[in-house]
Amino acid sequence: MGALIEVSDESDKELIRGAAAVNEIPLGNITVNPFQPRSTFDEDAIDELVQSVKEHGIIQPITVRRTQDNNFQLITGERRLRAALKSGLKRIPAYVRDAEDDVMLELALVENIQREDLDAIEVAISYQRLIDECKLTQESLSERVGKKRATVTNYLRLLKLPPEIQAGIKEKKLSMGHARALLGVEDSALQLVIYEKIISQDLSVRAVEGMVQKARRGDTGSKAGGDTSSEYDQLREHLSHHFGVAVEFRRNTKGAGKIVIPFTTDEDLQRIVSIFDKPDA
Repeated sequence: MGALIEVSDESDKELIRGAAAVNEIPLGNITVNPFQPRSTFDEDAIDELVQSVKEHGIIQPITVRRTQDNNFQLITGERRLRAALKSGLKRIPAYVRDAEDDVMLELALVENIQREDLDAIEVAISYQRLIDECKLTQESLSERVGKKRATVTNYLRLLKLPPEIQAGIKEKKLSMGHARALLGVEDSALQLVIYEKIISQDLSVRAVEGMVQKARRGDTGSKAGGDTSSEYDQLREHLSHHFGVAVEFRRNTKGAGKIVIPFTTDEDLQRIVSIFDKPDA
C-alpha cells in the first residue's frame, strides 16, 4: 500500500492535505458498500462509461474508507468502480476517509476550493463531495465557501456534462462560459457535436450561446405535431448514438416528417455514409 498518501498526525495542515489528496488504490483491495441503496445498475450505461474510462480514465475519483483489516470499503462511486473493473484497470483514483472525520474532511475540502489553480471540474467535484459526504445542502454549502448559491449550482451542473466535455474543461480547451452555454441543451449527443465545433472552429461563448438557442428552437419545431412519444425519444437517442451526431425528428401536425442526420465536414459525411454501407447499419 506504499502508493497511498500517508496522513501525519503532527499538524492540522498535514491532516487537511491528506484528507483532500487523491490516492491510487488497487481495485482488489476495495469492497462495495453493503448499505448501497441501489441494487440494480443499467449495464448499457456502465458499458458506455467503460468506453469513456478507456479513453479518458476516471475523471472523478471514488470515495472509500479504511476497514479494520487495512483494506477499503466503497462510500460513493459504484458505477465508476464497476466501469474500472470492466475496463481492466488495476488501480483507481480515490479519496480515503476514516470512519469519523467529517469535520476534518469539510475543512480539507473548503481549503482545497480556495486554491487558485483548480479547474472548474475540480471545484465542482469538491462541492459535490461536501454535499454527499458532509451532508450539506446547496444553501449551507454556499455559506461555507462564501459563494452565491447560483454559483454553486452552476459548478455542480458541470458534472452532468459528458466525460469528454469534462475532460476538455480540465484541459482548458473550453471555458466555464462555454460549458454553461452547453448546459442549455439536454441532449448529450448534441452537446458533443457543439463541443467539437467549439474546438475545431475556436468559437466564442456568444457564438455557442447562439448555436444552443437555434438548437433549442429546432427541438421545439420538431414537436409541432404534438408531444413526442417515449418510443420516438428512445429511437432518436439510439440513432444519435449509432451515428455519433444529434439526429433530429421533424414532424408536422399530421404526423408526417423526416429524420435529419447532420454533418459538419466532408469527412464527417463520409463517416456517416460508411455506416449506411455496413450490412448491419
